Amino acid sequence: MRTHNRKISVIGLGYVGLPVAVEFGKTQRVIGFDINLLRINELKQGIERTNEVSADELATADILYTCDADELKKADFHIIAVPTPVNHAKQPDLSPVINASKTVGRQLKKGDIVVYESTVYPGATEEDCIPVLERESGLKWRVDFNVGYSPERINPGDKVHTFKTITKVVSGDTEETLACVAAVYESVVTAGVHKAATIKVAEAAKVIENTQRDLNISLMNELALIFNKMDIDTRDVLSAASSKWNFLPFEPGLVGGHCIGVDPYYLTYKATTLGYTPQVILSGRSINDSMGEFIATQTVKELIKAGCCVKGSVVTILGFTFKENVPDTRNTRVIDIVKELQDYGVHVQVFEPMSDVHEIQEEYAIHVLTDEALLKPAHALILAVPHQCFIDKGWSYVTSLLDNESGIVLDVKSKLDRNKVPENIKLWRL
Repeated sequence: MRTHNRKISVIGLGYVGLPVAVEFGKTQRVIGFDINLLRINELKQGIERTNEVSADELATADILYTCDADELKKADFHIIAVPTPVNHAKQPDLSPVINASKTVGRQLKKGDIVVYESTVYPGATEEDCIPVLERESGLKWRVDFNVGYSPERINPGDKVHTFKTITKVVSGDTEETLACVAAVYESVVTAGVHKAATIKVAEAAKVIENTQRDLNISLMNELALIFNKMDIDTRDVLSAASSKWNFLPFEPGLVGGHCIGVDPYYLTYKATTLGYTPQVILSGRSINDSMGEFIATQTVKELIKAGCCVKGSVVTILGFTFKENVPDTRNTRVIDIVKELQDYGVHVQVFEPMSDVHEIQEEYAIHVLTDEALLKPAHALILAVPHQCFIDKGWSYVTSLLDNESGIVLDVKSKLDRNKVPENIKLWRL
């Protein structure tokens, strides 16, 4: 039931914005804006490539999908949910959120509220975004329009923890704004809201949520590096340690995606501009960013042990997305494995059935196969991303992709049944 009278627009209809638009669209008309015409046309036809929203939900939501910014004038509560990546130097790239601010600013009216969901460093909303809104609109902040910040908490592929069921952190530039922002989100978020003290507090809360996870995973990855030298199975150690009630259930692995592998850099960047160089956070980032290279190097070592000539050997990588069972390849660290193996002269073939190969080609400049029949028999196979479609097929499928059904299998996330390893297979687990 609606508890507000605001007319809503959502700017950016990707993994974050579309679920937001759909939930609001179940109770009222929503303006759904995106600059990607292909995306808009697909959504109009009920096609949803991210798999974050079901076809039934898409069909029941009352959303005007548009690339026409003039349509934003019909709304007075604008939610900006565009990506905020990092560049090659690991520095924040605010250009998408700045461009979105320009677009919204040109349509802004007196009495409007703009809420940012995009991840930013503490202070960015007020220092970087609001001046753009003022300049483009000719209006004055806190006099003619107001601003809030409510960080996204979307977990791609997670059907349990969704936009509706995760407590929504909200903030506003005045008490009145905060009350309005809270009321709008409370109308659709069944888990309720948490009112942050300030916009900066809400921004900071977002970046430390994923920084904490990043650091915990980096510890597991460092332990995996140590245990590998000791010839101890890391998963056996974690299984034993987790028998204690307060042991945290983190696991080693590749850390990519649009949040955990990115958000810490927003915090460290802001810290360095203030004269403080973070040590723990950057150390954890360094470890996690090195895991692809480590897995590739381990593959080469195993090939040598097996008597294979590394140069010209064939290695098949299953999965290229940043996590299992999603088509999202943003900031995938599988690319690090690919590039390192190629530097050794290895012939690498990647099989990814869930993603758009053309987008991968454009973003990462590598050729990815979607037809497993085109895979050449491999000397080694890396199960980099354990999509359920791979796991369901089991060992028979894995061995069918190897040369004479023998060779090396590197199970990065230890998802294959270790007790059923076929003969002539050398299994390595992170």
